[in-house]
Amino acid sequence: MLTQNNLYDLIWMSRPLMQAAEATVEQGLAETDLTVRMRAVLEILYKHGAAPVPEIATHLEIKRQYTQVMVNEALGAGLVTKTENPRHKRSTMIDLTDKGRGVIQDVMDREHRFIDDLATSFTESEIDIALDVVKRVTTLLKSKHEVDPT
Repeated sequence: MLTQNNLYDLIWMSRPLMQAAEATVEQGLAETDLTVRMRAVLEILYKHGAAPVPEIATHLEIKRQYTQVMVNEALGAGLVTKTENPRHKRSTMIDLTDKGRGVIQDVMDREHRFIDDLATSFTESEIDIALDVVKRVTTLLKSKHEVDPT
């Protein structure tokens, strides 16, 4: 029963963890004109290169319509640009502008320094175990929502 209670607590701690992480990210963006939403789009494009909105949505694991709102904010700020998509005439590619690339590089560099400092509170083994458990729980929870084809 203890394991079940701890697993329940672990799952429910994901919300305060994400709220604390988002607040920390937001605080780190205070000196920029970025919102947390724009930052998410920029990071995906930085890591994966130019992509259409549906692909960005897939990486973020959120709905395409909400992703479009996020992309529109970044477009309005001059951080991303639309280019022609050679694979699809109606779906444009979204890519970082030089300004967007510079901003996200600076933000991610600051965040990595912060994480490096935070990491000193844990052993590598503790982090590896925690990451493994969270990934496995996430996979199991997601699998419960998939449609059974039988």
